[in-house]
Amino acid sequence: MDVISLIPQFGNLLYTIVAFVIALSVIVAVHEYGHYIVGRWSGIHAEVFSIGFGPILWSRVDKRGTRWQIAALPFGGYVKFLGDANAASGKDEAAMNEIVEQSPENLRRTMHGAPLWARAATVAAGPVFNFVMSILVFGMIFLTQGVTKEPLTVGALHPLPGTVQELQDGDEIIAIAGIPLPDSEVEGAWSEFTDALPVEPVLDYTIIRDGQTLDVSAPWLFPPLIQQVAPRSAAMDIDLKQGDVITSVNGDPIFAFEQLKEHVEGSDGKVLLLNVWRDGADLEFALAPRRTDEPQPEGGFVTHWRIGIVGGMMIEPATEAAGLWDSLAGGARQTVRIIDGSLSGIWHMITGAISTCNMSGPIGIAETSGAMASQGAQSFIFFIAVLSTAVGLLNLFPIPALDGGHLVFYAYEAVTGKPPSDGALKVLMGVGISLILGLMIFSVSNDLFC
Repeated sequence: MDVISLIPQFGNLLYTIVAFVIALSVIVAVHEYGHYIVGRWSGIHAEVFSIGFGPILWSRVDKRGTRWQIAALPFGGYVKFLGDANAASGKDEAAMNEIVEQSPENLRRTMHGAPLWARAATVAAGPVFNFVMSILVFGMIFLTQGVTKEPLTVGALHPLPGTVQELQDGDEIIAIAGIPLPDSEVEGAWSEFTDALPVEPVLDYTIIRDGQTLDVSAPWLFPPLIQQVAPRSAAMDIDLKQGDVITSVNGDPIFAFEQLKEHVEGSDGKVLLLNVWRDGADLEFALAPRRTDEPQPEGGFVTHWRIGIVGGMMIEPATEAAGLWDSLAGGARQTVRIIDGSLSGIWHMITGAISTCNMSGPIGIAETSGAMASQGAQSFIFFIAVLSTAVGLLNLFPIPALDGGHLVFYAYEAVTGKPPSDGALKVLMGVGISLILGLMIFSVSNDLFC
């Protein structure tokens, strides 16, 4: 075996692991800080705040007596509150008795001795902080990106091979092929507009340039230009890149993204031969489309053949500043869409409507972390926000040992006036841990065999 040939693979693996650890550590830190700060506000004392498990690499004790630490195994974290037996917040009778003997007032500072509202708020705060983080991150991305100018204005031109291009930066596009551009706020208007355009390599664009109305020639608005490559996709496996332009499929020249889509959807999974233009060079690739379950705006899923690329316009639209409130509202809508899509996906997997291969485990998440990090800081930060939403949602599932399971116990206590018995808690926690382990094994098997 050529050891030298393994160096790039090792480098990619290391890059993936580092990206995964960074993403997971950020999300865990936010989640656990939610538990910690709301617990502190509620009068519950935190003894340990840990990022990671195992041997301690670094620690310090603050003025409130909380030890902040980073441990050697960076795949999770925990907050240990006063009276907890361990990071899982299990009840330790001897420890509780010792605390009460030292000072009866200390009981109120423990998780188990705190009022029901304080315990529930502290437990719920972890997932809530994950959602808040996602909203803020999405909102800041929308704020920095801005919103597309109206009318559609050329911010930059993407390089395309062998095409007539008379547009210039700053041109305002008011019509294409004599058809006025639609109002972007009208639902479905853009789809109707593109359907009405003549399918030709070069079209007439009516523009306003320096106050004058002109007609110029330019390529089809949506060329087979790759603007994003999906992680763990057929396109990523063969190293297609952002900025690549697909010029032919199986020898058939194409100039529109819709033509590429028709070839892929009609492939029935057979290998496609692609000619690709990249920075002036002509390259050849072969890949087989994969069946993909895609969520629909009206709900449900539709299965298509996909290669894992996202297209866009042949121009980079100019943008203008977005308001802070509108950006945060957009962040909230994005977070809700992820939650809704996740719940819909889980339900459709349970009912057998879509494949269970849609569920990724730690290996798949790690691969996606590395892939998104390789596409730039913004893509990686966006992915962290998506993953934060998923972690918050997962922790709210009513499974014992998760935050949602504890909230169910507190709801039971609120209704009956007393918590579940220690015996019942032990059995339920055992069931919960078994379910989580089973889910983990199932998701890892998906990563390895799907």
